[in-house]
Order: sequence, then C-alpha cells, then structure tokens
Amino acid sequence: MTAEPTKGERTRKKLVDTTAALLRSQGYHATGLSEIVAASGAPRGSLYFYFPGGKDDLAIAALAASSDAWCARIQAMVAAAPDLGAALEAIVTAIADELEASGWVHGCPVAAVALEATSEPVRAAIAAHFQRWIELSVAHLTSFGMARQPARELSLVAVSALEGALLTARALRSREPLRAVGRTLRAMAQLAMPPAPAPRKKSR
Repeated sequence: MTAEPTKGERTRKKLVDTTAALLRSQGYHATGLSEIVAASGAPRGSLYFYFPGGKDDLAIAALAASSDAWCARIQAMVAAAPDLGAALEAIVTAIADELEASGWVHGCPVAAVALEATSEPVRAAIAAHFQRWIELSVAHLTSFGMARQPARELSLVAVSALEGALLTARALRSREPLRAVGRTLRAMAQLAMPPAPAPRKKSR
C-alpha cells in the first residue's frame, strides 16, 4: 500500500505543479515568485524551505516534473498503438487536443522557457528534457524495427518539427500545422522502415 503524502510533500507538489503550469503558459521571466505563492496557496516560507535556490531551483523541479509527465504520456500512447503510424497519430492528436483545449496557450511543457535567456542550470534542465524526448523516440522507433541511425535522425527531425508546429499552431490558432507535421512524419517513418521480407514461395 502506498503511503499518503505528508503535508510537506503536498505543499512541495503544489509549488512544483503551479510553477510548471505558469512556466508553460507564460515563460520564465513573466513568472514571479509572488505569483507562484499566490496561485499555489503555499506559505512563502515553504518555498525557500524546499527550494533554497529560489526561482531557479523551483523552475528546475517544475521542468523535471513536466518532462516526467509528458514522457509517461508518450509511453502510454505508444504502448497502446498497434503500429508506428498509429503511435505517431496518437501523439500528434494528443498534442493538438491539449493545445486547442487550453485556448491555444499550452504548448510544449518547456518551450516557453527554452525561448528565453536563463541561467545555466535551467538551460541544462531544458536540454535534458529534449535529450530525453529524443532518446525515448529512438527507443520506440527501434522497437518497431527501425535501425538506430535512421531512428535517431528521424527523432531529431520529429522533435524539432513538432516544436515548430506547436509555435505555429499557437500563433494561427489552428491544428493544421500539427496535422501537416504528423502526416509528414508518418511518411518519413514509412520510408525509414526496413522493407518487409518477401513472402516465401510455396514448394511444389
């Protein structure tokens, strides 16, 4: 049986979740500690108790939590998909659904921060998220039978294209950039897959 979280754990989670949501919608510089405290309902003293480095420490924890949640969602969608095309379709659809449902505000969990000049520890946390997403994509593509080198190339293209599509979709308030990227990625994945073995001839 899983133990109930303590009051301190709940307070820390509130701070992290609130920061993650604010960073995602408005970026690092527009998110202030007073806003985080007010939105989370946590005592201000607890912020520095759990995050003595202040805003950077809190942002790093929030980015890590966002990365964990996003990667877990990808894992679940891929596990439920019957083939690679269906997996790509599920991921792109989920991204588009969430973006549209948020009023075209919630893009990539870390993109809003990645576009800003921040401290080296925060930059490293962002880089770790993207690297994790790329490696996760490589693992899934190879599990469907793709060779590692084309899988890595396609993963780099996929992450870069989806990030650009998210920005474009937010600006246009349209799902079409994501749909277009999804269609293109499916076509690229199909080309990168090894040819299916020829059927064996029946012996006479």
